[in-house]
Parts: sequence; structure tokens; C-alpha cells
Amino acid sequence: MHIHILGICGTFMGGIALIARSMGHQVSGSDENVYPPMSTQLEAAGIRLLQGYEPVHLEPAPDQVVVGNAMSRGNPAVEYLLERGLPYTSGPQWLAENLLQDSWVLAVAGTHGKTSTSSMLAWILEYAGLNPGFLIGGVPENFGVSARAGKAPFFVVEADEYDTAFFDKRSKFVHYRPRTLVMNNLEFDHADIFDDLEAIERQFHHLVRTVPGNGLIISPLNDGNLHDVLDMGCWTPVEHFDPDFEASWHVTNAAPDGSSFDVVCETENAGRVEWSLTGRHNVSNALSALAAARHAGVPPAVGVAALAEFRNVKRRMELRGEVRGVRVYDDFAHHPTAISSTLDGLRRHVGEQRILAVLEPRSNTMRMGVHAGLLADSLALADEVWVYAPESLGWDAASVLSGLGKRLHAHGRTQSIVDEVVAQAGEGDQVLVMSNGGFEGIHQRLLDALAL
Repeated sequence: MHIHILGICGTFMGGIALIARSMGHQVSGSDENVYPPMSTQLEAAGIRLLQGYEPVHLEPAPDQVVVGNAMSRGNPAVEYLLERGLPYTSGPQWLAENLLQDSWVLAVAGTHGKTSTSSMLAWILEYAGLNPGFLIGGVPENFGVSARAGKAPFFVVEADEYDTAFFDKRSKFVHYRPRTLVMNNLEFDHADIFDDLEAIERQFHHLVRTVPGNGLIISPLNDGNLHDVLDMGCWTPVEHFDPDFEASWHVTNAAPDGSSFDVVCETENAGRVEWSLTGRHNVSNALSALAAARHAGVPPAVGVAALAEFRNVKRRMELRGEVRGVRVYDDFAHHPTAISSTLDGLRRHVGEQRILAVLEPRSNTMRMGVHAGLLADSLALADEVWVYAPESLGWDAASVLSGLGKRLHAHGRTQSIVDEVVAQAGEGDQVLVMSNGGFEGIHQRLLDALAL
């Protein structure tokens, strides 16, 4: 079967492509952004990539077109497939119909931590010898790929609340029908498609409705928004976790930076995690992953042992390099809560060493200014802050972030940021770059400039 994917170089759609290819299908795809590392990964799998969205890419007609959610009406390829009546579907629906139908699906949802928690969960199952399939919105270092079909029955999926496709405005995750559902947290986000928090809660409620009575929902003890979701109706047992309070899953004897902690499962000590990750948010992610793995049959002690060998996802506090004693990190944080959590974990880890934060407000919600009022507080633990503020940014960074005082440096050119950071950075400084995009390759540019 020949499958053509529109928007193939996105992490999710690229994962669909890799899984389809591993199942024996002929796969091709189109995208406006055909470049490494995703392009390299796809081409290595024997997948033909085409630049742009030309109708000629759909000639001769494939057996099915899988349409990414970045596609919209007016796109030449979309208009062509509609006019010619070509068979098409969405990525989540293709996954559900072709792989998840007979799987034990473990889905990880939430505003923050989906990628890290999905990666932890997949690794725990792998460590336990279960050879799970997975589709994750990042590249887990333990696997080196973002997706694989795996061996039945277990399949781990990062369950995104963003809409499915131009023809299906439901959240992606309603297609997955998990037996094990992790809901890590819930805040307002994706202001480009959701009017308010209540609209997102309604989608999470639809997800809860798909979990069977003999399944399991894993949810934090103290997230009021998720309690509201569960109060709308829940027909499935629920286990709670919390790193700070005595939930079914909690921790004791935690190091201040989260680099080690004892796991307690229903009053029993399951062992001590000692790993390379930091931050309270990662401790919380670990608890939910351990709970989900136990539901799939992995004893907590085995899960704890697995986490000691867990290597984080690319772009999640990834150390990109160290030059002249200056460390440069790449992190995906783009929501005030994630920014604050990342900075808190790094501060607890490095103590009094200076943190130089570099932020690109790139997500649709950020560019709309929805969270702008929260940004100054979220950056409070940084010693110096550089914000990329091009003319296209929908708000005045210097004014909105004035509470940071002289620590704030707002620039419309990334080269200006590189020049100033390099001029100020000294031995022992930690440069934390936060963006959910490529940020014009600023990470390597910083390292190259520091080496001069």
C-alpha cells in the first residue's frame, strides 16, 4: 500500500511514517521544512521526501493520504486531494485503525511533561523486556527514534490535546482509546484553538470517557483542574501521585534538585532512584510513569531500576556543549509553568552559579501574548534574561517583562543575543536556551562564538 503523508517532517507525522514503513507500506511525504534530523531519519528508512505541497506529489495517486494537522484549506495539496476525491485520513485515526486496535494503549496526556513521561514509560517497559511500541513527540535517548511499532500488546503514545486535522477538530487523544491513561497536569494553553480552560477540560473529559472500567487513570493528587475533569464523570479506577504529599505514589528523602529520591508505592518503599535528571517536575513525571508501568505488569522495583538508566529526551535540558567552563543547554520549555520548573530544577542543581536564560516566545499561545503577564515571574530565578522579540511578536517584551529590571535584554535579532551572551558569560555560567523551535540554530552559534 502506498501512503503519502502531508506534513511528514513534524515529529508526530514523522513517527507515523516510520511506523507505516516498518509495517511494510510504501511511504512518501511532503513538507515545507525538509531538513535534518527528521529528514535524515526518514530517508534512512527508505521514505521519499518532497519539498513543498505541490499537487504533482500526489501523482500517481497514492492508496491513502495521511493529513497532518498543520494542513489547512487553501493548501494546494489539500485542495487537489479533495477535488480528485483521493482517500484521506488523519494521523491519529490512521494510528488507531492500523496499530492501536488490538493494543494495550498507555497514553500520556497533560499540558506539561508528556514527552518526558512517555519516554520514561516506554523505557521502563523496554527494560522489563516487554518491547513496547511507541509514538513520542521527541527522540528518547534510550531508543534514538521517536516511534516504532514494537511487539504486541503494549503501545505508549504521547496523547496531545491539540486538534486532529482540518476536517476533525477533536483533540488527537480521543482517537487512542487507552487502557492506561496518565493525566499529568492541566493548564490553559493552545489559545489558537481553545477559547478557555473549560474548553480544554471538556476535551479531557472526552478522553476519560474512552478509558474502560477495567483500565486505570493516573492523575496528580493536587491538580484542581484535573479534579474538575474527573468530577464531570469517571468510570475507571484512579490512582493519585504527588512528589510532596502522601498519595498512592509519592517520594521521600528527595535531594533538593530531584536527582535522587525514594519511591513509595502504597506505603511500601519501592527503591531509590538516582539519575541524571533534575527538577520537581521530573520527579512527578517519574511517579506517573512508574504507576502506568505497574498497571502493565512491571513491578515498582523494576521500574525504579529502569529509571537509573533512563536518558532524557533530546531538547529536554539537553547539554549541547561546554566551552571555557560555560555550559549551554537546550530546553523545549515554552509555557510559564514549564519555564519556571526548568529554572527551579537548574537552580537547585547549580546553586549560586549564574544562570543566563535565553527565551524565544515562539508557540502560537506565546505569540498571542496570552501568557505574557506570567513570564516575568517564571523567569525570576535567572540572573540575566535575553528574550527574542522580533517585530512579528504580538506584544512589547520590554514593557511586559519590565519587572525583571536590568536583568532583561530584549532583541529583535538572534545575532545580538549571541553577541551579548558571549560577552557576559564566564566560567561556571549556565546558559539555558528555551524554545519549542529551532531558534535559528542559536545553541551551536553560542558554542561556536564562545570558542573564538
